[in-house]
Amino acid sequence: MTSQPTTDETLEETCDVLVIGGGPAGSTIAALLATQGRHVVLLEKAHHPRFHIGESLLPCNVELFERLGLKEQVDKIGMPKFGIEFVSPDHEHRSAVEFAEAWDKTKPSAWQVRRSELDELLFRNAATRGAKTLEGCRVREVDFDAEGALVQAELDDGARHSWRTRFVVDASGRDTFIANKLRCKEKNPKHNSSALFGHYTDARRLPGKMEGNISIMWFQHGWFWFIPLADGTTSVGAVCWPYYLKSRNKPLPQFFDDTIALCPELADRLKNATRVDDAVHATGNYSYNATHSSGERYLLLGDAFTFIDPMFSSGVYLAMTSAFKGADVVATALDRPAEAARARKHFDAMMKKGPKEYSWFITRVTNPTIRQLFMYPINPLRVKEALMSLLAGDLYGKSPIQPSLWALKGIYYMISVGNLRRTYRGWRARHSNIRDMGLLADENVQAVK
Repeated sequence: MTSQPTTDETLEETCDVLVIGGGPAGSTIAALLATQGRHVVLLEKAHHPRFHIGESLLPCNVELFERLGLKEQVDKIGMPKFGIEFVSPDHEHRSAVEFAEAWDKTKPSAWQVRRSELDELLFRNAATRGAKTLEGCRVREVDFDAEGALVQAELDDGARHSWRTRFVVDASGRDTFIANKLRCKEKNPKHNSSALFGHYTDARRLPGKMEGNISIMWFQHGWFWFIPLADGTTSVGAVCWPYYLKSRNKPLPQFFDDTIALCPELADRLKNATRVDDAVHATGNYSYNATHSSGERYLLLGDAFTFIDPMFSSGVYLAMTSAFKGADVVATALDRPAEAARARKHFDAMMKKGPKEYSWFITRVTNPTIRQLFMYPINPLRVKEALMSLLAGDLYGKSPIQPSLWALKGIYYMISVGNLRRTYRGWRARHSNIRDMGLLADENVQAVK
């Protein structure tokens, strides 16, 4: 029987791959690599189930869950999501679009999920597939050398543990462990915003099939999400410009109530609702990217590489996609090192592609021209189908949407040129909105009552 180390001792083991972070990216790549027969260690600093925001999935997630053998289990915990509703203060009508209108008609739906349930499901699956999983284990140091890396971690009870590993996968999310270590993390100046959010019971939802759809609601200082969950609660959040949060002069729950009141449609949906535990969560300026996504002995996955405004619910999909692609890169690095540099180059291009495509729309989404296109969707040259494909996450498949996306951007520029005064006012407003107000970045979600 192996004795447990005291807090003054360090237990050292070896493994092929060590994964930092047990969220969607880390758990997915750990499961895939363990299925290949590799010795994988997956470390999670918290204990599942643990709270996390980002509850809306994309249709292209469905295939990934199928490949992991988890589709039926996700279906049991998820709220069916068939489309998106857009609500604008400048329009009397509401715009509703469905994923079935995308280029690929075989991906008509996704789910809204409690991330605590989804993340635990993925984490336990990694263990089932053969990965060694540890919770309550925080990585303290990673030292790379010619053979791999020495990873040092600390358990909840203070015991220290270290692993000699051939490869490190950083899926630490917004902790961005390796990017911070290498000082290659950069603030994204085009996505300077923060978020407030809470969960409600008895919120008024859309009728019938649309009940599980996400609603995006613009308001004066940013936009809201409205995400119905299967257990009857609804996630509501406001993504706001820095100047607005800087103006807060009252406790966060009251400030959030006042913010909701600025959006009449949302306020009406919540007029008979109750906030769960009266808890409001806040996170500071959270948009960033690392300068690169890989090195000879490491990969950065999902939010450990980049995080952008969550308007299009792309986070879980991009994280899991990076894990599937990353598993191939790790296998190449371990088995065919002569081909590793080329594999990493393709991986880096893939990691930048998704955020870049979404960012083009996100940075313009408060512009009157883009808002007009969302509120009055049109389909010349199949531009609506291409946009819905983008919103469904169909960026890496066989759907030939790129020419139509270029056409949509061309339409945007033509409308903008035809309305120069409005375009200029929109540009000036955004330039003012994203200015740095000296708010401290809050890398960890906080609950405030």
